[in-house]
Amino acid sequence: MRINCPHCGTRDLIEFTYQGDANRAQPDLGSSDVNIWYSHVYERINTRGRHKEFWQHHGGCRSHLLVERDTATHEIFSVILARDAVRGAAS
Repeated sequence: MRINCPHCGTRDLIEFTYQGDANRAQPDLGSSDVNIWYSHVYERINTRGRHKEFWQHHGGCRSHLLVERDTATHEIFSVILARDAVRGAAS
């Protein structure tokens, strides 16, 4: 699999680290509910098909990326900087 980093261009998967599911909302950081945090950290749905994920370009510019890809075929549909995705969601 090759990911097209917005800063560095297309690079091999070995330069990237998977950072998690980008579709899940994080619980309130002030929450002390053990069940909510357990669910967030350990319980996952194994999505097949088109999916949004966070990745970090650890072997290059170190940027955090939002990658939309097909988990079955590994086809990548889009790659944007994660900070741009957060800004877009806040608008």
